[in-house]
Amino acid sequence: MEIKIQNLTKVFTNKKMTETVAVDHLDVTIPSGKLIGLLGPSGCGKSTTLYMISGLLKPTDGKIFFGDEDVTNVPPEDRGIGLVFQNYALYPHMTVQQNILFPLENLKVPRPEAMERAQKIADLVGIGELMNRKPVQLSGGQQQRVAIARALVKEPRVLLLDEPLSNLDARLRLQTREEIRRIQRETGITTIFVTHDQEEAMSISDEIILMDFGVMKQKGAPQEVYDNPTNLFSARFLGTPPINIFNGEISAGKIKLGKSNLGTTDVKSQNVVIGIRPEGFKVDPKGPLKVEVEFVETIGRDTTLLIIDPTDPTKRFRGIIDADYKVVAGDTIQLSVKPHKMFIFDPETGEKL
Repeated sequence: MEIKIQNLTKVFTNKKMTETVAVDHLDVTIPSGKLIGLLGPSGCGKSTTLYMISGLLKPTDGKIFFGDEDVTNVPPEDRGIGLVFQNYALYPHMTVQQNILFPLENLKVPRPEAMERAQKIADLVGIGELMNRKPVQLSGGQQQRVAIARALVKEPRVLLLDEPLSNLDARLRLQTREEIRRIQRETGITTIFVTHDQEEAMSISDEIILMDFGVMKQKGAPQEVYDNPTNLFSARFLGTPPINIFNGEISAGKIKLGKSNLGTTDVKSQNVVIGIRPEGFKVDPKGPLKVEVEFVETIGRDTTLLIIDPTDPTKRFRGIIDADYKVVAGDTIQLSVKPHKMFIFDPETGEKL
């Protein structure tokens, strides 16, 4: 089911009549059968967007289409959506089977068919043998699967997940996000997954929609957005360790960081912001950057260096190099920069030049 969002806006007004724009003229198309990650910092409007798609919140302006059907004013129960909340919202006095059956009972699905569908979806999400247990007897990951099964058993057109992994520990988050990806692929259901965790979004999403202050900053395949950020926000938000940011300039077609020439560009001469991914540095005896290493951390095949910024000794930046290079704290080394890992941004607008 393709979802089309046109000019979607949500403004909240408090008792003092102060307005807060939570979602600001959002236009986006979510392809049928894909898992889309709505990603951004807390307060960026991602959950508000999800709740408008679900029908739990009414837009201030704009329209929402499921396929060719305008569902903007359709109540949630008639939209054909499955919604999974952060806190699972299971009924503690019911068994797993009863929790999964509950929406089918509301739809008055005949009992034999309902039982068959409940068992089938429970097997799909990997809890088929737990049908007689109650939520208190389940792990967090198992409870989350019950919530997903309850959403899927209605055979919805769209599955909506609101930060479904935030209450799980690190190991369970990894396991459960893999299960969500598997379930989505097996069902082929259009799925929107809200998270503030870039690793979650990038690991399971077909595409991510990156939001900030209610505005879509960039949309695309996760690696594409990482490799080609269109603005400073996207570049900064994605990446661990985060991208290094420097104040530089373009002079006569040369990218200048202090006195060092990092490369050439067609951008006109001006002051710029230079972003360099940590893995974008290379130890090079002829490299333009002569720097002092303050700290070295080697994990597996990579070595992370904390380096004194040559343009400002009060600042530090990070570089990731191959562990084969033997570098220790206090060394002075020379670095070159991989062109495809360096980005030039307008300091006023934040847009990539």
